Amino acid sequence: MKIVSIETEIKKIPLKTPFITALRRVENVEFVRVRLECDNGAVGIGEAPATKAITGEGLEEILESIVSAKRVLNFHMPSSALEILHDKKAKQFAIKNIGSSAKAALDMALHSLIAQSQQIPMYHYLGIQEPIPLQTDITISLNDIPTMLEDAKKAVGSGMWILKIKLGSDITHAIEVTRNIAQELPHAKLIIDANQSWHVEDALAYIDALRDVKLELIEQPVVAKDLQGLKRITNHSTVPILADEAVFTLEDAKKVVETKSANMINIKLMKCGGVTKAIEILQYCRANHIQCMLGSMLEGPYSINIALHLAMAYSDVIKYIDLDSPLLYKEVSEELEFVFDGCDIRFMA
Repeated sequence: MKIVSIETEIKKIPLKTPFITALRRVENVEFVRVRLECDNGAVGIGEAPATKAITGEGLEEILESIVSAKRVLNFHMPSSALEILHDKKAKQFAIKNIGSSAKAALDMALHSLIAQSQQIPMYHYLGIQEPIPLQTDITISLNDIPTMLEDAKKAVGSGMWILKIKLGSDITHAIEVTRNIAQELPHAKLIIDANQSWHVEDALAYIDALRDVKLELIEQPVVAKDLQGLKRITNHSTVPILADEAVFTLEDAKKVVETKSANMINIKLMKCGGVTKAIEILQYCRANHIQCMLGSMLEGPYSINIALHLAMAYSDVIKYIDLDSPLLYKEVSEELEFVFDGCDIRFMA
């Protein structure tokens, strides 16, 4: 079973409404889909979205990386190709300048091929015997207060009661919108995501102003490189602090944990470079009793599928799931292996 073809195409999925954070505004999920075919006819598919503001990779960079990898990975068995993809020491097979998202797309396609070669479903390949039900949050995009409140009400009315609220640099707005949503929807779980947009003093002011409001966690309040500021916020807060953009690699995760800069870690396949590297971080967090979020960018159905299989396999470590892209699609994707019913997710057997 050897790889004989690696092909790419650009895909676009319209969203119901624009997705707005402190970092970007998008109206479509745009991603590169890579298709690996083996000599026995087996096909593995991976995807990587354009998230230049986060990973530094647009569609062009992802395509260039995969073309570079194609020359190296073709005609190898999937298991060997997976080793080559992640082996920085194998200079004779070096894939130059490959970004984490492009690597993630190839990685998930290779894992799919290996699971197929063993004739087992992905969740079994990842370590569990039977699928389990999951729950995801739903994103409330950054907007004016009335719009965000109305969006939150609509979400809860549709059975989506775990809300990930995107906030920006205006800390007065952040405090007011959080309080409004908490008061109007007292039974909703609120996850706060500042996307690196706050200064330390703003974060402390936000926390102090909302000590009477129940929040699940606050995600990446300050810029990724400011671990000292993140630690100061963590020490001050009674709400768990989640490191997101501060953690791409296992080494990043170790640094955050060892310095006690945050309480939790957000793992995303596109940040770390795929399932292989996500498992390394999850195993480390399991060993060190660190809870995680398994998150995503705005992604296509195949990358969401494999992330959900991973979430089932590491449900003891992953406390929160942020894999809501399919809930934001304008139309339901027939390529999903899971059914989304509000926040509830179940595998289609």
